[in-house]
Amino acid sequence: MIKVVVGSKNPVKIGAAKAAICEMFALNDVECVGINAPSGVPEQPMTGEDTQLGAINRVKYCQQHAQADYYVAFEGGVDQFEYGPATFAYVAVANQEHMSIGRSCQLPLPPLVYQALQKGEELGHVMDRLFNTDNVKQKGGAIGLLTKGLATRESVYHQATLLALAPFVNPDLFGPA
Repeated sequence: MIKVVVGSKNPVKIGAAKAAICEMFALNDVECVGINAPSGVPEQPMTGEDTQLGAINRVKYCQQHAQADYYVAFEGGVDQFEYGPATFAYVAVANQEHMSIGRSCQLPLPPLVYQALQKGEELGHVMDRLFNTDNVKQKGGAIGLLTKGLATRESVYHQATLLALAPFVNPDLFGPA
């Protein structure tokens, strides 16, 4: 059985990693466990660079502290673009020798949400307050709230993980992943 270590105990992140690896490798099940892995970046990353670094730091921590076939780590963040603020996530997928980085699609953010983030709040807390929800970051996330549930945090993380796995299932095209 393949063992996967995810750099978070958040059930959304564990579920996305497990589903993507099962799907990509045509497996019915994998052993998938989460560990608390520090990101080394602010609680709410405000740039693409910090967001990517958070995912990389988490996956490296997993590699150093657990034995597994694959390691997966996510970091959600926001940034300001020419067309407005948006949220997205980076995913780092690794084994003991190689790492691949993927990125999710991005979701436009309302200006009032972005303003709260600029003042130091975390996206999940802002969304909970705005939509009167509780702990949405371990459920559908801002994505689920703003898309009326048509997309969710887990569905976006799942897709990003599938994309990051491409080098591992096509080593003849990518060289060692």
